[in-house]
Amino acid sequence: MRTAQVGATVARERRHHERRDGGAVRALTWQGREQVRVEDVPDPRIEEPTDAVIRVTSTAVCGSDLHLYSVLGAFLQPGDVLGHEAMGVVEEVGAEAGTRLRVGDRVVVPFGIACGTCHMCALGLQSQCETTQVRSTGKGAALFGYTSLYGSVPGGQAQYLRVPQAQYGPVVVPDDGRPDETYLYLSDVLPTAWQAVEYADVPPGGTVVVVGLGPVGQMAARIALHRGAERVIGVDIVAERLLMASRHGVDVIDAARTDDVVAAVRDRTHGRGADAVVEAVGMEAHGSPLAAAGQRAAAFLPDTLARPLIEKAAVDRMAALHTAIAVARRGATVSVVGVYGGALDPIPMMDVFDRQLTLRFGQANVRRWYDDLLPLVTDPADPLAVADLRTHRVPLEQAPQAYDVFQRKADGCIKVVLDPAA
Repeated sequence: MRTAQVGATVARERRHHERRDGGAVRALTWQGREQVRVEDVPDPRIEEPTDAVIRVTSTAVCGSDLHLYSVLGAFLQPGDVLGHEAMGVVEEVGAEAGTRLRVGDRVVVPFGIACGTCHMCALGLQSQCETTQVRSTGKGAALFGYTSLYGSVPGGQAQYLRVPQAQYGPVVVPDDGRPDETYLYLSDVLPTAWQAVEYADVPPGGTVVVVGLGPVGQMAARIALHRGAERVIGVDIVAERLLMASRHGVDVIDAARTDDVVAAVRDRTHGRGADAVVEAVGMEAHGSPLAAAGQRAAAFLPDTLARPLIEKAAVDRMAALHTAIAVARRGATVSVVGVYGGALDPIPMMDVFDRQLTLRFGQANVRRWYDDLLPLVTDPADPLAVADLRTHRVPLEQAPQAYDVFQRKADGCIKVVLDPAA
């Protein structure tokens, strides 16, 4: 422990000296609806003995970040640092975090902040951690860079990141010279996709439909095949996403060119529908024009009006979830990992009841799945093809342009990684 503290002191002094020579902590901050900016922010530092500070080497833009960009601004303040997918090198460690981390360790940071010892963590429900649970808003564990609903914790789209609960959260990965993208997706994409497939309860040799082929949908499809699904059908409207999925053995349906997606799935499943379904789209699905108009209207209201409206009366764009329910066979499970935030979302309960469907929702319990995932990402054979996911890697300073491209799905953009050092 003493060695780690001495190392932290040396690293801190070196880091602060470098900044006095002209360096600055740069981070992507939210400024307003569809307005983000890279600017100087306060220097992250150790605040609790369980903290660590990492120098971020790669940080990704998630589809969930786009919800903040467009819809959930009422729960953000100008200057809030965004981002929840990050990895880097440990620069400082608190006294209690120093029992398992050392200065210089290469680490991936789970997007959810959990203690590892409370009742919920012991149950494997780290996303409900009782130590970091945001009780003031009635939500689960705190998240990096994700609104006042989840603790207003500064996020990882920055040069440096303070990591609370570092005695448990960050996972040391090999400093083996392999690209960051080999390990970066352990922060969110891979454990979220793994849990999605786990919750879908895929029978041996079964058929899985994945609705939405963004990064999580891509990896869920590959994981389902890796875990023994006989057939995976992916549904999306973006040509580049469909192409990426198809080259990894996924049978794809272009919803933009298919009159009846439900009929197309049944045609490929002996008329029954899928044994399991993963919904990986969420609250901003295409095909819900009235709900989309409501979301846009709420985004322009003053925060004091928008917050209660979103919390008590909001309706999400539900087309993807309705599709997921419709393509499931009787008795199937629908696993929902797309983020939803509406309080009055209409779900076809008669259909769900009559067809005896099981619906499972929830934030990923990231640390729960690392024993399953680490052997796969460290395998040089790359069985989940993590090397084929990122389409754009740009300097952090270009993050505002990257958000715009990612939101518009322009330039073949599927996954963006930001480089704070570039």
